[in-house]
Amino acid sequence: MVNPTEAHDRPSRRQWLAGALALGAWPAVSQAQFRVEISGVGANQLPVAVAKFREEDRSGQSISGIIRADLERSGAFRIVDSSGDLDENSRPNYGDWRGRGADALVAGSAARLADGRFDVRYKLWDVVKGADQGGQALAVVAADLRLAAHRIADAVYEKLTGDKGVFSTRIAYVTKVANRYTLRITDADGEGGQVALNSTQPIISPSWSPDGKSLAYVSFESGKAVVWTQDVASGERRAVANFRGSNSAPAWSPDGRTLAVTLSRDGGSQLYLMDARGGNVRRITQSSAIDTEPVFSPDGKHIFFVSDRGGGPQIYRMPAGGGSADRVTFTGNYNISPAVSPDGRTLAYIDRSGNELKVTTMDLAGGAVRTLSDTTDDERPSFAPNGKLIIYATRGQGRDVLMTTTLDGRIRTRLLSSGVDVREPIWGPFGR
Repeated sequence: MVNPTEAHDRPSRRQWLAGALALGAWPAVSQAQFRVEISGVGANQLPVAVAKFREEDRSGQSISGIIRADLERSGAFRIVDSSGDLDENSRPNYGDWRGRGADALVAGSAARLADGRFDVRYKLWDVVKGADQGGQALAVVAADLRLAAHRIADAVYEKLTGDKGVFSTRIAYVTKVANRYTLRITDADGEGGQVALNSTQPIISPSWSPDGKSLAYVSFESGKAVVWTQDVASGERRAVANFRGSNSAPAWSPDGRTLAVTLSRDGGSQLYLMDARGGNVRRITQSSAIDTEPVFSPDGKHIFFVSDRGGGPQIYRMPAGGGSADRVTFTGNYNISPAVSPDGRTLAYIDRSGNELKVTTMDLAGGAVRTLSDTTDDERPSFAPNGKLIIYATRGQGRDVLMTTTLDGRIRTRLLSSGVDVREPIWGPFGR
């Protein structure tokens, strides 16, 4: 029988080599530098030009480059020629920009202030209508210039699409170099950020609290799987599930008060609820099967999970407090790692066909199934907080890498980090 808990109960999803515990300092700067490869063409991409920001060369950050990469990675935009000498005070020649194929134009500046901060300004123009669409000014310290660029990209994205941007949100993921594992918290493009935990024992299954202030994860630093929670700002951490047997697969309830976990303390792997700070543990599945990988629906009323109660691992849904479970996935004989979109309408998961593991989505109302990835060793999909992108882990060019995809699978972005294997991604909520 296939064990659907292998992703959580073994030392890692790939049985990475583990050694002795080595905890690192909390606020160290992440050194994972990504090379982004974008592939595919969307059906209705908006052509946009993002001109080089005046004085950005003196800021130490390519602000315009970050904005361009954010917009292109979203799949909603096609970047066009942006050469020219403009800033937020310019009067664009709309005919010239229309001739370049641009429907929208972004320009700005990044001037250093007397106190050492940077005055970052931008303006957006509708080239088709020849209209000023407004802008913004941000005074930031040098360390926040990347965040300022992401926030500008968010504002442009929302103005042009009507949907909230996610470029200034964060992701968490785990890197591995030799026998060293690092849990990182970074910008949504995988850059910047901080190190949450260093260890020579595997770290898996990070999960964001709904307010973005805490992470839950599984660490093997004591020689077994233990669920920890950690405050993102201070680094303070607490072992909340360290029972006999395996403790794995933490997932936060939408109100942040409860964790769903998989425990084997009573024998087989079953689902339990517990207070987010530990204690008040109550079992919610009573099967003789292996039940694992719980995740709450956005309204908190249901839990989706993986079980082999039907003979092979499939995804089921049950009331959040326990009760009878209904099978959700019927296509294929192996479906694991459920994730529910923020609007509750779409289920993302990993489907195995033959020897290929692929990111797949299901319309929960109609049951329509779509394969999104063109890779064959995918793991752990996670929705962006606006529901427009999915991040997941896979294999690419001989390494463990991160990918993002649009929900139609047309635009995919590969985040390649030289010399580093990258796994276990989870997209954080709005706000930081």
